[in-house]
Amino acid sequence: MPPTASFFTDLVRTRHSPRQFLPTPLPAADIRGVLQDAQTAPSNSNTQPWKVHVVSGAARDALSSELLKAYEEDRTSPDFTSGYGEGIYQERSHQHAAVVYGARGVKRSDREGRKEVIRENLRFYGAPHVALLFMPVLGDGVRTAGDIGMYAQNFLLSLTARGYRGIPQAVLGVYADTVRRSLGVPEELKLLFGIAFGVGDETSPMHDIGMGRIPLQQSVVLHDTPGVLDKHRASFRQIERQPSVAD
Repeated sequence: MPPTASFFTDLVRTRHSPRQFLPTPLPAADIRGVLQDAQTAPSNSNTQPWKVHVVSGAARDALSSELLKAYEEDRTSPDFTSGYGEGIYQERSHQHAAVVYGARGVKRSDREGRKEVIRENLRFYGAPHVALLFMPVLGDGVRTAGDIGMYAQNFLLSLTARGYRGIPQAVLGVYADTVRRSLGVPEELKLLFGIAFGVGDETSPMHDIGMGRIPLQQSVVLHDTPGVLDKHRASFRQIERQPSVAD
């Protein structure tokens, strides 16, 4: 492989979502660089529909407090529906939960322990920064959400290239009204998800828990493209053990 391809392969396959960060703030120049990298993402007709709020310091602490309060009072306000159906996607979600709770030593019967895992999520896992990704609703919103997904992947890979970590947090979107109110965001902007980011705490057992990935044969259909799956089947088993954006 050319050197640039090798670098990207290493970058994308070693990127993972830690669940514990050090409190150390990132240099402003690095945050700006990550945002500039993310801004190069493609978008439908170059609409660039993302509106990103980066929250740090006292504002970050205040937002976390409001989210925890909303959780304790059961005040959810998602802008988008969620669910995993009854089949394989639900099964994968359950496997994901088993890995996360298992790494924390929380049994399925431990209701308070499971609640504390959610609270840690709303504390941004100790990360000093969180980026909230808002979107205007253009049409049914599907293309816009896809554009923001590409923006987020750029954001995450840029963090990784600089030696930092980030974790997408869909749960933040469950409390969209709370976030909008805390940050002064207009109602017409909808909250898709957030990304907590900073320096990962490598001493924590929650820093590097691998989620695994399904084989290519389960997600890719080839048309007149012979040899691809057979040729790479063995090496892909290694990729399965690498964590990724959906962790």
